[in-house]
Amino acid sequence: MSDAGRVIAGSARGVRLAAPGAGTRPLTDRVKQAIFGSLEPALVEAAVLDLCAGSGGAAIEALSRGASRAVLVERDAGTCRVIGENLRRAGVADRARVVRADALAYLRGPAEADGPFDVVILDPPYAEVELREGCLRELGARDGPLGPGALVVATGFGKLPPPTTAGLLRSTRERRFGETLVVFYRRAAPEDVPPPSGA
Repeated sequence: MSDAGRVIAGSARGVRLAAPGAGTRPLTDRVKQAIFGSLEPALVEAAVLDLCAGSGGAAIEALSRGASRAVLVERDAGTCRVIGENLRRAGVADRARVVRADALAYLRGPAEADGPFDVVILDPPYAEVELREGCLRELGARDGPLGPGALVVATGFGKLPPPTTAGLLRSTRERRFGETLVVFYRRAAPEDVPPPSGA
């Protein structure tokens, strides 16, 4: 089994995680450090949603740094089993739940009952642009699963960047790491965003 890197900080610092296989693309330590260094103040006692979870590394990093709970959504059964093992390795399995589902189907169904979420990591395969955009639209919906002021981080291929807005989501900053683009969003208050014309 291939390696998905290590937990960078917190209670599980240094724990090495397994990657489900050659088809996965774990966040590099450099990207992970940039994401979680920015998110860290918001992680304490946060409810985290990890969409297209892969190895589970993003949620595990968040739990290691003080998040209270995490839901990890992954559509492949074998990958879900690897996530479960990684959660146990890191000692955070008691605060996490793995959901085998398509990310978009989850957001259109069970997510509302599992929320509200304070932090969301969306790291789909770069080629699946429609999945990423669909997830951002659901996350930015006025009746979506996010709490007030929630933070969303989305990754993408630099030549196919995520949008700067999606419903109530507003891009606050971007970071580029080679071909990887990381976009940070914050959920605006509904009263601060006019409804679509004709609504």
